[in-house]
Amino acid sequence: MDLLLSFVTLAASIICFLLFCHTWLKSGVHRSKNPPVPEASGSLPIIGHLHLLASSDQAPHKLFGSMADKFGPIFTIKLGVYRALVVNNADMAKECLTTNDRVFAGRPKIMASELMAYNYASLALAPYGPYWREMRKIVVLELASQHRVQVLEHIRVSEVKSFVANMYENWVKNRGSSETIKVDMTQLFANLNLNMTLRMAFGDGFSRGDKQKEDEVKNTIKRIVELFGAFVPSDAIPALRWLDIGGYEKEMKKLAKVLDDIIEGWLQDHKKKMSSTTQHIDEGENQVFMAALLSRVQEAFKENIHGFSIDAMVKATCVAVVVAAMDTTTATLIWTLALLVNNPNVLKKAQEELENHVGKDRMVEESDLNNLVYLQAIIKESMRLYPALPLSVPHESTEDCIIGGYTVPKGTRLFVNFWKIQHDPEIWEDPFEFKPERFLTGEKEIDVKGHNFELIPFGSGRRICLGLSVAMKAMQLILASLIHAYDFQNPSSEKIDMTGSFGATNHKANPLELLVAPRLSPDCMPLVCKV
Repeated sequence: MDLLLSFVTLAASIICFLLFCHTWLKSGVHRSKNPPVPEASGSLPIIGHLHLLASSDQAPHKLFGSMADKFGPIFTIKLGVYRALVVNNADMAKECLTTNDRVFAGRPKIMASELMAYNYASLALAPYGPYWREMRKIVVLELASQHRVQVLEHIRVSEVKSFVANMYENWVKNRGSSETIKVDMTQLFANLNLNMTLRMAFGDGFSRGDKQKEDEVKNTIKRIVELFGAFVPSDAIPALRWLDIGGYEKEMKKLAKVLDDIIEGWLQDHKKKMSSTTQHIDEGENQVFMAALLSRVQEAFKENIHGFSIDAMVKATCVAVVVAAMDTTTATLIWTLALLVNNPNVLKKAQEELENHVGKDRMVEESDLNNLVYLQAIIKESMRLYPALPLSVPHESTEDCIIGGYTVPKGTRLFVNFWKIQHDPEIWEDPFEFKPERFLTGEKEIDVKGHNFELIPFGSGRRICLGLSVAMKAMQLILASLIHAYDFQNPSSEKIDMTGSFGATNHKANPLELLVAPRLSPDCMPLVCKV
């Protein structure tokens, strides 16, 4: 009896202590008179709301949009053992990414970042802290600056010219008696952006002479991009990691090794050039991102720091640039061209603008882009309707904060629903209609640089995409050159299907196959066409 009484007393003491702690923690919330954010209904033990995401026929951003109509503009869900805040309107997004920008500058830890981003050495995925702040200063200088955009111009121009030239050669070889040929623009855009991004990041070490090596590089990067957007069960329920459900850990380790071997070779080539008295790389106009980054990191750190080697810092950041730029730029170009073909009057107006400012006796140059205001409006409207990342890359709060009058505890993950915000009828007239003209009139001053929360496809605040300037310049040059040099038609009499795919990146579900015919004479095409 004494033993039983002692056990009951101990158990009661523990329960009382836990109840006291729970009451004390709740009182800490209510002392500030701020209740917790409302939680969406439907959560199950352990898995939380994961079953809703798995069973829905809607992509996550659209599902969250529907939930916002029911639960309000901000609500929480449980992704396995983690709580996430979902923000669905511009005001709440602004509050998260301005007033509480520092608080939400964290990143959650996921398997892909650990295994394929050099154990969180990538700036895009590194936790908020001293390492991230120091690396961000360097990357802002070497990627986001106007100087870097200008330095990389020759790569963008040469790749776009080759792209236009190859399309013309293909047309000559395959047109037969027809004036048009059918082209898979999805595949062409993907190859163009990968070639351009690899050259910008690593230089001409990416050789196209070895077809087998080229295919290995491209296939490895494409699969890594897919895995960064995949749902890994252990990211939601860490206890499952030892099971490696789906084989993600095994595949990520294998791909990371393959990619590291490739990138290590390019890094050593740049080191040799930098140490050579005859091929010293300085601030010259042809310096690519890896070389510039390596020089800056060596100068800033001198030695390994924050648990990362200098080589890991450089390689991880370059991989992040390639992964981010390739997938999102490709998706945006595909959506934009599909919208233009579905709206031939808009395409015609864009081509007329090009004829007015460029003419039909030469190719588009980057110096022409500032004059192409209608083309810029088209791209902004496409990014509004079909943001490449419809949900923000997840943030994580590093301390308690207040959002919309609610208490958000430390460790909460944040998803900003760009898609829902950019289709908000209280902000946008006819939000689901393609109207580039809106950016020439009432919404003329709205840009995509993270200051106007009605349109934030690149994010905002400390974690804004630093490749914004380079990406916008590349997309404008590609699209302008393409619709200036070619006419496009839908092979079907029906409208192009604009259904999106499931995944972190909002890709068009079906390939974009179009009928293509040149608009310019052969004399205006790049010289490579005539070889």
